[in-house]
Amino acid sequence: MKILDQEQTRAALPYAELIDALDQGFCGAYEAPLRHHHYLENAEEEDDVLLLMPAWRAEGFGGIKLVNVVPGNSKRGRAALSSSYVLFDRETGAHLLLADGGELTARRTAAASALAARRLARPESATHLIIGAGRVGFNLAQAYREVLPITRTLVYDIMPNNAARTVANLNEMGIAAEVTESVEAAAAEADVISCATLSQTPVLQGAWLHPGQHIDLIGSFTPTMREADDAVLTRATVYVDTMDALVESGDIKTPLETGVLVESDIRATLKDLCEGDLSPRQSPEEITLFKGVGTAIEDLSAAILAYRSTS
Repeated sequence: MKILDQEQTRAALPYAELIDALDQGFCGAYEAPLRHHHYLENAEEEDDVLLLMPAWRAEGFGGIKLVNVVPGNSKRGRAALSSSYVLFDRETGAHLLLADGGELTARRTAAASALAARRLARPESATHLIIGAGRVGFNLAQAYREVLPITRTLVYDIMPNNAARTVANLNEMGIAAEVTESVEAAAAEADVISCATLSQTPVLQGAWLHPGQHIDLIGSFTPTMREADDAVLTRATVYVDTMDALVESGDIKTPLETGVLVESDIRATLKDLCEGDLSPRQSPEEITLFKGVGTAIEDLSAAILAYRSTS
């Protein structure tokens, strides 16, 4: 079995190839059950969470991502999240690859958003606003430049030092990035807006949007989390990575419960977009929105690429 550490996993998943691998992965038949959540009780601190994300095809490969979330690690000086991915042979069940799950997740998350933007954003989009300067936000700046002619990246974070650090790291890579102190002002300049936060309340307002933008919501993965207000949802044509987003993300679940959205407002899934031949954008003035919560077929597609690229 091949074992890839964080650096090796990163090297095995270059964005141009990874985006295409996800595109191919969404086409065809596969099984990707809703992620399993298991809570591990602790007597004196917040409960730990064990997440399991399996996916498989009828033949070829299958795999599972194992994620341990340990909130108590913050007082131990350790990362709260540990993750690994196991790829197996579908015919024999033999384990083929063990990859760093955190790196694989960050890269496939950014790649999935870029894949959606390749179908939904205006082809001439050049300015990218990233709200949330964490690991995923850093990866988004790289991934989007593989699918759109981005020449300027604006970065906002509620913690200015985080934004400054991310911008410095991007500049070192030759990516033209700058810190913005105002989401509203930056939104007025942006062609594409990506939200990659853990916010419980909206960080993006529909009143700030202008025609032709593409909105990319990544951070909300529980029903209590929201990154966009109702006006964002009503102004945009809405797409999701999978229909699981309707129950997992507050950005979709809450508007459905309050009647702001109805299920028929969801135009299509990422699988639908990948299997279609033409861009679904109706006009240059249309605002499009992609909501991703993550799906195990993305992990599997990335792991297959990593396995093949290291063979």
